[in-house]
Formats: sequence, C-alpha cells, structure tokens
Amino acid sequence: MRARFALLLLLVAASVFLPGCGYTTKTTFRDDVRTVAVPIFTNRTFYRNLEFDVTEALTKEIELRTPYKVVSQDRADTVIKGTVVRMNPNLRSVRRQGGLPQELEARLVVDFEWIDRNGAVIRQRQGLQAVHPYVPAKPAGELYEVAQHGAAQRMAKSIVDALRGDW
Repeated sequence: MRARFALLLLLVAASVFLPGCGYTTKTTFRDDVRTVAVPIFTNRTFYRNLEFDVTEALTKEIELRTPYKVVSQDRADTVIKGTVVRMNPNLRSVRRQGGLPQELEARLVVDFEWIDRNGAVIRQRQGLQAVHPYVPAKPAGELYEVAQHGAAQRMAKSIVDALRGDW
C-alpha cells in the first residue's frame, strides 16, 4: 500500500514540476504583422489560369485561418510573392483489365517568399508540393481542372501552415 502511495505521489510531483508538452494558448502567428498583400503568383507552367487559382485559394485561406487581413500591396505590412513552378499529372493506379489509368494525382509545386515592408525575408520555401488525387475513368470521370483546383486548395493550406512561427 505504501509503495502505491509513494508511486502516486511521485507521479503527481513529476506532472507538476516537469516542463509542459509544448501546448500553448498563445497564437503561433506573428504579433507584429497585421496585414498581408498577395499579388498574383507567377506561372511557369503551360496550365492556363493556374496562378489565379493558387492566389485566390491562398487569399481565402489567409483570411480564414490567420489573424492577418489581406490588403493591397501599398497598405500591407508584408507581401507573399510566389511562383507556380510545376503542375504534373502522375499515375497512381491502373485498371486490372486493359491497364488503363484508374487513379491519377495532380502534383503542384510552388516557390514562395514572405517579405516584410523593409524587404527582409520572413519565410521562404522552395519546391513546396501539394498533391490532389482524382479519378479520370468512368463512372467518376473527374476532369483534370477539378484536380488542379483541389491541388491549389491544398497548396494554400500548406503555405498558411508555413506562415506560423517556429515553436
């Protein structure tokens, strides 16, 4: 009985005196930034209007998930500039009969940098990737444009995740 009590006392003391697990109620976004500009990304691919899709998705994601307000570049504390580097359809699976593509994925690759008004780089990522699966075969028959849009949405989430401060 004494051994159990001593073990319980030791566990309680350890939970009180040991450091926490890294959880915080404080925001992980920067306090000194209030506004962000997101000019239309540059597009180095042959896919038309992809840069607009990525820029729109990022703007909406910033407004939805961050404390920042998206404003014009002349009024912003910071600017996020980006380039759509690559957009590839990749084969994921084929049909057993005939070997036709059954499931594909749209792989989007973006470079971006987050810059403050003095020109200093806050964050920078090269080759950031987002993948969205799609099924071009019947009965689903999804269009590549739908997968492209899904990849842009996932890319926006990845970029916003990269805006968070270091722990």
